[in-house]
Amino acid sequence: MTQAVAKKELTQSERFMNMVVSNFSSGVGEVALTNFQKRLAQNYFISLDASLKLAEEKRQKSSRNSQSPPIIWQNVNMEKLSRDVVAHARIGFDPAQKNHINMVPFFNKTLGKYDIGFVEGYRGMELKAVKYGLDVPDRVIVEVVYATDRFKSFKKDRNNKVETYEFEVINEFDRGDIVGGFYYHEYFQRPEKNKLVVMNLKDILKRRPDRASPEFWGGEKDVWEWDDQKKKNVKKGTETVEGWYEKMVWKTIYRAAHGDVTIDSQKIDDDYMRLRQAESEFAEADADQEIAENANREVIDVTPTAEPQQSTADEETPKPQPEDKKTPEKAGASPNADEMELDF
Repeated sequence: MTQAVAKKELTQSERFMNMVVSNFSSGVGEVALTNFQKRLAQNYFISLDASLKLAEEKRQKSSRNSQSPPIIWQNVNMEKLSRDVVAHARIGFDPAQKNHINMVPFFNKTLGKYDIGFVEGYRGMELKAVKYGLDVPDRVIVEVVYATDRFKSFKKDRNNKVETYEFEVINEFDRGDIVGGFYYHEYFQRPEKNKLVVMNLKDILKRRPDRASPEFWGGEKDVWEWDDQKKKNVKKGTETVEGWYEKMVWKTIYRAAHGDVTIDSQKIDDDYMRLRQAESEFAEADADQEIAENANREVIDVTPTAEPQQSTADEETPKPQPEDKKTPEKAGASPNADEMELDF
């Protein structure tokens, strides 16, 4: 007498790894993953699992998102996720490394599932610039300039063949207010290619996202408390927070420095194109959120800014919104990469 052997149900981790392995193989027979690729895939699962749990906790606490589907693995668009994970892993993004890559779920109304947005940290931008850059500098120097510092730039001209600068910190322990910053692309063997970009404070703050989180940039934030009678969060006033203003200014310059490296079209591969596609889809979802948030207002300003801005909701300390404000069905507003990590 034979007994039917019950098929063991795969765990979420096993299903995730199977789909990732399948996409690594790309339909050309069995391709064994290297130990490094396996570790990366495991890091993506661990990091995303934590993000899903955190987002689900927030969803349950939010009255406006409580009717959305639970943010769990069963409701994740696994096919798209596995393709994106493979592309980011091949490029070298490692979610276990600080400021490489961050993942945030957002609801796809068309599919009725959660897609995962990938947000590059400033170290991730550096990695991409080095891998795909046309003329990658040997060294990139990034500095914030304070009022008491001494800074002098020497631009290239007919008498000066190498662009350079002088920079001296006069008072290390009381440098005063930030007045600007600069980044310097240095080429050891070809110093005539050195490039200096000087930014005053206005230039830097233009790159600050419109919805910058005060927990990071400093300033006033709303204070919300749960009202048992109204069964919702109620605004109780505002408070001033110090934030990490100096670090955010430095990271903004750092991102500009590596975003200034031209991409070599001959180095562009399928993984890079997949990354750009994922960025485009996430940006479109963020645009949908912006429209929904402004749906009740008299004017919706769609005038393009001088430089595209990223969304800024802080995934660690989200800012509550009034209950009567329309919001899209998202697991949480998409984060700005500069605000994802406090580990500098």
